[in-house]
Amino acid sequence: MSPKSKARSALAAASLLLASPALAQAPQADAPTAEAAAQAQPVMTKPPALLQQVEAPYPPEALAAGLTASVRLIITIAADGSVSDVLPTEPAGHGFDEAAIAAVRQFRFSPAEVDGVPAPVQVEYVYHFTLAAPPQEAPGPEQVQAAPKATLTGQLISRGSRSRVAGATVRCGDDPEAPEALSDADGRFTLEVPPGECAVRVVASGFQLYQTKEQLQANETTEVNFFLAPTAGALETVVRSERPKKEVVRRTITRQEAQKTPGTFGDPIRVIQTLPGVARAPFISGQLLVRGSNPGQTATMMDGVSIPLLFHLLGGPSVVNAEFIDQLDFFPGGYGSQYGRAVGGIVEVGTRKGAADTFHGSVKVDLLDAGFFLEAPVTDGISVAAAARRSYIDTLLPLVLPKDEGSTLSVVPRYWDYQVRVDFGAKRDARSEAEAQAGGARSTGYVMAFGSDDQLRLVSSGPETERDLSVDTHTLFHRIKGDWTYRKGALTSVFTPYVGYDGTSFKFGAAKQNGVGYTVGAREVLGLELSSELTVRTGLDLVYEHQSFDVEFPAPENFEYVAFPGAESVGELLVEKIGLGSFDGALFVEADLKVGKFTFTPGVRGNFQRAGDARNVALDPRLWVRFEATERTQLKGSLGLYSQPAETFRFITLPYGNPELAYQRAFQSSLGVEHRLTDVFNVDVTGFFNRRYNNIAAPGELRSLPKGGVIQVPYSNQGIGRALGLEVMVKKQRASASDRWSGWLSYTFSQSLDGRTGPAPQQNGSDFGGGFGGNGDDTYGLSPFDQTHILTLVSNYVLGNGWELGGRFRYTTGRPTTPINHTFDLYQVDRNRFNGTYGPYASSRTSGFHQLDMRLDKSWQFQSWTLGVYLDVQNLYNAENVEFTFNDYRQRREYEVPGIPILPVVGVKGSF
Repeated sequence: MSPKSKARSALAAASLLLASPALAQAPQADAPTAEAAAQAQPVMTKPPALLQQVEAPYPPEALAAGLTASVRLIITIAADGSVSDVLPTEPAGHGFDEAAIAAVRQFRFSPAEVDGVPAPVQVEYVYHFTLAAPPQEAPGPEQVQAAPKATLTGQLISRGSRSRVAGATVRCGDDPEAPEALSDADGRFTLEVPPGECAVRVVASGFQLYQTKEQLQANETTEVNFFLAPTAGALETVVRSERPKKEVVRRTITRQEAQKTPGTFGDPIRVIQTLPGVARAPFISGQLLVRGSNPGQTATMMDGVSIPLLFHLLGGPSVVNAEFIDQLDFFPGGYGSQYGRAVGGIVEVGTRKGAADTFHGSVKVDLLDAGFFLEAPVTDGISVAAAARRSYIDTLLPLVLPKDEGSTLSVVPRYWDYQVRVDFGAKRDARSEAEAQAGGARSTGYVMAFGSDDQLRLVSSGPETERDLSVDTHTLFHRIKGDWTYRKGALTSVFTPYVGYDGTSFKFGAAKQNGVGYTVGAREVLGLELSSELTVRTGLDLVYEHQSFDVEFPAPENFEYVAFPGAESVGELLVEKIGLGSFDGALFVEADLKVGKFTFTPGVRGNFQRAGDARNVALDPRLWVRFEATERTQLKGSLGLYSQPAETFRFITLPYGNPELAYQRAFQSSLGVEHRLTDVFNVDVTGFFNRRYNNIAAPGELRSLPKGGVIQVPYSNQGIGRALGLEVMVKKQRASASDRWSGWLSYTFSQSLDGRTGPAPQQNGSDFGGGFGGNGDDTYGLSPFDQTHILTLVSNYVLGNGWELGGRFRYTTGRPTTPINHTFDLYQVDRNRFNGTYGPYASSRTSGFHQLDMRLDKSWQFQSWTLGVYLDVQNLYNAENVEFTFNDYRQRREYEVPGIPILPVVGVKGSF
């Protein structure tokens, strides 16, 4: 028998990666627009097909030894169908890897299409090297007769999740000439083979090799279901492709990656707090402090619609069920003109459409809350997904909070949230006749409703001589949005209408406020690819909201009454009903222009606001530039202006608001470099400088009343600030199923200053600002949220047999504080109260924050469902970190409120 090399290949599977976990992605001129990628879920409408195959020479050493091999490769297929990169996932040795890679680099494919547009994708490809027997003599005419056939048909199902496995190769035996079949989008296949015993082999990307034996009878059909085991315990296949990049820094996190991050309790959105440029907020606030900006200056969005808060109160989980999250985009700065209404960063949460194959779901229960997620196809082209969650932390948390020295801190939080989404449009991988007649046009869309409710009561108390504090808050919101995406050729249109309802209530002592807000808005984004070097996008972003308030507040001193000596200043209780509407609209345009190795994205956003009698206009030009220095190194830079309107309630009349407020503004700039050290190690270094002006300052400026007297307005545009810093992120990804370790290190050095123009108001007995750096500049002082050093280290290791271990360590510099001067008491007779004496503003700091979190996961895969159990321990070594402070009524003693002590959370999750 003379050996002869035979090379047969199987295109195992391909599915579009909705959000690659790269630090930043290079822009693709032939990819969909960033707005479309963020708001409409990409769908692979046409998988790549092999057009030209090149046979690899059999390695001489292996040939002499009679060795065979199957080489698994990850192939990057460019938008034109050429092979741009090839990487082995499991080295075979003996020269097989080198031979297969050299041959596959010469392959040609038909381009893959994502939503009807050619796009680059990655697929797993198996190259078989076998030794075949020499060909036998062909039988004569008298020997030729109809051979009996047997049919094997069935469906490929992912073990543990019941997802259908598409694009898998099914064959009988290892004979290179044996017939084979490719499973369709529903995992179904049909294979005709000679009768007898069939040694079934199923090869699929992201799944272990499946082998079994079936006895097939002549002229009969055998129907089966094969359950394939995912590799490394994965529950779904993810194929990475380059997403369009329209910002200098976009840090994207996949749901699978984020759910295993320690200290997050499986909540992907909480991973944002571990990324560069994000300062740590006090645990009760749940605020996002990005690149030196203040609370409320980073916009939080869900599927392109603004939401009032991203996290439940007490720094709890996000307002979105983890299973509902498809992608999470975080822009710390330098984002394009399609985003606005923020002078800090942007966080956008993208939800996923319901499953198109069968009914799926999950139920999760832990010590904090319980929730469920369900998804299912309704009919061809229509799917639905829903989730809900409810907490019981209000019962458990007070049991672990500290109680010492007669003072107590009682926290009673409660929250719930929900999401429902219905998708419609062509089924995955389906190209209808109507689409073909329309020249490749495609319409998809969905309707979604989501909401959240938070109630929090915070009570601190002690002996009668100490200060008591009681705060009750209630926040809820509901949103209903639609999305219609139309694509035809080079044109993309995304239309997003939405309505919303917000409710808030607040009680602090005698003060009460109940607010209701209604929102109506719409976005339209048009993208047109004029050539491979030029893409233009333009659109409208409109929103109208009406807010009304029922207010009960003690009248401000010297406004409706005059304080008198010798008694507590108690004025008339003001009871008012206030209502106000506001409109904010924007027109934006931007373009991607490629010139050699440079990519320029100039853009401009025009803003107009009308609130009460106020009329505000702002123009925001922006530019980012990217230079591909080498295949592994890219330089990037950005600069631009950003505007954020004041909240509607701030425009109400005196004494509660200021109807003359203007846009808050910021100048942002950054310069950085990305470098791919190896195929699995990436490093991103970015420096930034931001300057804020016309920001909202509270209390505001002093004004003379028409009938005499002076009043200080609650708000004014006197706020200024600046921040500069350096962000570093080093990330290690898993290269293959056999690579067990992944993680990242993020570090931020920053300096954030806050100040105001005009005279400085009195704050707690001392002037705001005051001598930062000893340079005599009294306008600026350290921001109350400044943290010079922010270090986070995250690591995960797959132990095997369903076990996974992870850890997260965090350190941040303590926040600035203004120290109390304890030399004497300052008693104000006319107000019957004490004021403290303080040192220089922000001249001291709290102790640095440090904490270690650990997470241990164990999963069991059954045929139709998966059971997971995890132990997530926050603050493993029980560090006593100071979250905030308050003083006694004499302003003599400062009480430190520590954060959550060691908190082990055991959770159980079942999914099917």
